[in-house]
Amino acid sequence: MTILSSDRTALLTVVERFPRQRVIMLGDLVADESVYGEIVRVSREAPVLILKQREKQIVPGGGANSAANLAALGAQVFPVGVVGEDESGEGLLQCFHERDITTRHIVRLRGYLTPTKMRVLGGLSHWQRQQIVRIDREPSEPLAAKVRTGLTKAAAGLLSSSTGVLVADYGYSTTNAREVESLRRRVGRRALPITIDSRYDLLTYKNLTAATPNEPEVEAAFSQTIGNDLEHLHTLGRKFLHRQGLKALLVTRGRDGMALFEPRRPPRHIPIFGSDHAVDVTGAGDTVIAAFTLALAAGADFLQAAVIANYAGGIVVMKRGTATVSLDEITEAIRNS
Repeated sequence: MTILSSDRTALLTVVERFPRQRVIMLGDLVADESVYGEIVRVSREAPVLILKQREKQIVPGGGANSAANLAALGAQVFPVGVVGEDESGEGLLQCFHERDITTRHIVRLRGYLTPTKMRVLGGLSHWQRQQIVRIDREPSEPLAAKVRTGLTKAAAGLLSSSTGVLVADYGYSTTNAREVESLRRRVGRRALPITIDSRYDLLTYKNLTAATPNEPEVEAAFSQTIGNDLEHLHTLGRKFLHRQGLKALLVTRGRDGMALFEPRRPPRHIPIFGSDHAVDVTGAGDTVIAAFTLALAAGADFLQAAVIANYAGGIVVMKRGTATVSLDEITEAIRNS
C-alpha cells in the first residue's frame, strides 16, 4: 500500500498522539491458552499422535486481546470485565500486570468459568509447530444482570477522563446492547468514539460511532452470502450502516483488505497491507478494532483510522498465535510505505 507524503504526515501525527489516549475496554475477557508438545510416537490405543508437553502459555484473547493491543500501541487502557477464580482468570490478570494494564475494574467472580480457548500444537523437534485441536471451555450460564449493570457503572465512572470506548461482545454476556446504550447516553454530547465488535449480536447495537465486523459476520447478520459480489457487499454495508445508525462501518475482508462505509459517501476499499499470505489470523480482529478505536480517540477521521487499522492488521497476521502490534511497528510501517 502506497500513500502520499501529506497523508503519511497526517497518519504519523495521529499515531504520535496514541500515548496520550485513555481508552475503556468493556467486554468479554477471554484466555487464549496454548499447549505445545513434541511428537514422540503414535499411540497404541488409537491412531493418534502422542505429544510430550514442553510448554503451556496463557495470553489475552477476545476483549482482553483488544486491551493488550491498545496498551502495546501506547494507550492507557482500562479493561472492564469478569474473570473466574481459576487458572485462566489468574493467567489473564498476570498478563495484564506484566503489561502495566490496570485490573482495578475487573471482577473476579467465584464459580465463574473464564472463557478459554485452548489450542494444542505439536511438531517434531526443530519443526514448525502446527495446531492439532482446539478445546473451548465456556461458562455454562450467562452472567447475572446485576453483574452486567455493575460493570456498566464501573465503565461510566471512567467516561469523564477517557477519550474512547471499545466494546467487545463475544457472546459471554459481559455486556449487551441495552447496557451499551445506557453507557452511550451517559456520554451525552461529548465527541467520544464508541466502537463495537460483536460476534453474534451485531444488529442489536445502534447509534454507536462505528463497528468493525468481518465479512462473514456481515453475511451471518443478514443470512446472505457476499462471495465476490462487490455490489452485494456495498448493498449490505449501506444497509448495515443506516439500520444501525452508525457514523462508520469498517468491514474486514481478509486478503481482500477492508471496505469503509460512511453516510453520504461511496464505499472506499483499502487494499491489504503486506503479504496476502497470512501466517496466523488468530485475534486479528481484536487488533484491528483496537487500532481503529485508538486512532479515532486520537483525532483521526474514519479513513485515516481505517488505514491505520489496516496497517495493524497486516502486521499482526504475520505473527504466530494471538499477538499484538506495537507503536514502533505501526510508525515504521507508515514511514516506509
